[in-house]
Amino acid sequence: MGRAPCCEKVGLKKGRWAAEEDEKLAKYIQANGEGSWRSLPKHAGLLRCGKSCRLRWINYLRADLKRGNISAEEEDIIVKLHASLGNR
Repeated sequence: MGRAPCCEKVGLKKGRWAAEEDEKLAKYIQANGEGSWRSLPKHAGLLRCGKSCRLRWINYLRADLKRGNISAEEEDIIVKLHASLGNR
């Protein structure tokens, strides 16, 4: 007895995401919102598991993700917090 598998692994695509897959995922989430990740691939027309779709959205495709270098102001905040809190 263990945890149920996240998806049926037969016929699922693995590896790098194609640009068209990213586009399908982004369009579906913009139209329907986040959530119900297990059923999302079927409704969005993707051959990926729900967990893969969720991780792709959270780590790469969200609009509020900031990419690139941190600013000098952000670095100062990090240094001040580290000085006051230390390594935890």
